[in-house]
Amino acid sequence: MFRISWQSSVEKKQTFARRQRAKMNARKLLQLVALISVVAIAAALSYNPIVQNTKLGLDLQGGLHVVLQAVETPDRKVTQEEMQQVHAIMEQRINGLGVAEPLIQLEGTNRLIIELAGIQDPDKAVDLIGKTALLTFRTADGQTVIEGKDLKEAKEALEPGSNMAIVHLTLNSEGAKKFADVTRANVGKQIGIYLDEDLLQNPTVSEAITGGQARITGYGSLEDARRIAMLLNSGALPVKMEMVEKRTVGPTLGAESLEKSKAAAMIGVGLIFAFMFLYYRVPGFVAIVSLILYSVIVVGILTLLKATWTLPGIAGFLLSLGVAVDANVIIYERLKEELRAGKTLRTAIEDGFQRAFTTILDSNVTTLISIVILYYLGTGPIRGFAVTLGIGILTSMFTALSFTRMMLRSAGGSGLFNNKKLYGA
Repeated sequence: MFRISWQSSVEKKQTFARRQRAKMNARKLLQLVALISVVAIAAALSYNPIVQNTKLGLDLQGGLHVVLQAVETPDRKVTQEEMQQVHAIMEQRINGLGVAEPLIQLEGTNRLIIELAGIQDPDKAVDLIGKTALLTFRTADGQTVIEGKDLKEAKEALEPGSNMAIVHLTLNSEGAKKFADVTRANVGKQIGIYLDEDLLQNPTVSEAITGGQARITGYGSLEDARRIAMLLNSGALPVKMEMVEKRTVGPTLGAESLEKSKAAAMIGVGLIFAFMFLYYRVPGFVAIVSLILYSVIVVGILTLLKATWTLPGIAGFLLSLGVAVDANVIIYERLKEELRAGKTLRTAIEDGFQRAFTTILDSNVTTLISIVILYYLGTGPIRGFAVTLGIGILTSMFTALSFTRMMLRSAGGSGLFNNKKLYGA
């Protein structure tokens, strides 16, 4: 009687334990499905916003790359303050072109790099960038009587009646007074209006002009007048700049580079996914899901930062993807070692991650130090490469050490993937 009762009690406990394990397995399986679903939904929902807001650099969509250098003499060296003024003036000029996300960057002590992606008229942009834009009014004997500092505003307009394009000039109070004195003293004589050394107009003064207003005529279109007005409003450069490098990338070549980059990325990612799944099996599938999440996070962050994608940037992303794969490989090799040592799946997962953590952290910190050096010592494309790689490495540490662990715990606890062969062991 006692033996039967004892057996009945043991059977109840075993039945209860089986039910608890079944519930636990079901919860882990549900958790695994939920994690995969979250990644799939995130990838699907983020695709269109990312594609629509992706900005391409000039090497992927065509554009203009210009390097300007300040002209120095033995008697006069260019100061950092003057180069900052050049940067600000160029920024104002280029904004008038309507170019999205231009790159305007100082290099060294006397150079300025300008990149305009997707510019429709490179020659017009070069003409706008290359001018010092010093406005002067000169008398017949060559004396400068009005300068750009006397100008308050320049505005393009159509002349009433003739509909000819003109540039309307408004002088400040000091300039208006000087202009009135000069025109009063030069009635019947010519006063030339110059932009740098180009004569824009050489009108004859008929009477004293006291209102502080002047106009420049003779433009073939309103667009030509707008370009001159833009130059005058941005102000003259404090130093003369000469163009030492000019490179134009056509839209066809840019599109070809983009298509080749897409093809290379798809082939590379496809081969990585195939290798991970065939070699590591269940962990390989987990790695694929983790890498998809990694890609969504990295591209999403770069899109939110309004980063411009260039060939070096794409290289940085693909390299960081390789780093993310490397982190998964380190984890899975440690996991296989633990399983071969006879440990249970749950213990092997925990110990494998614990052993892999130090290796992953050391290698990534070393790479991040190199990235910081690249960023501070590099220029445009190099900095883009460094930023993309840095964001990718930090994201890979998150996905590999947290998300991948969660998925492996869920897979191992679901009861469906307990065979060690499914983990390559």
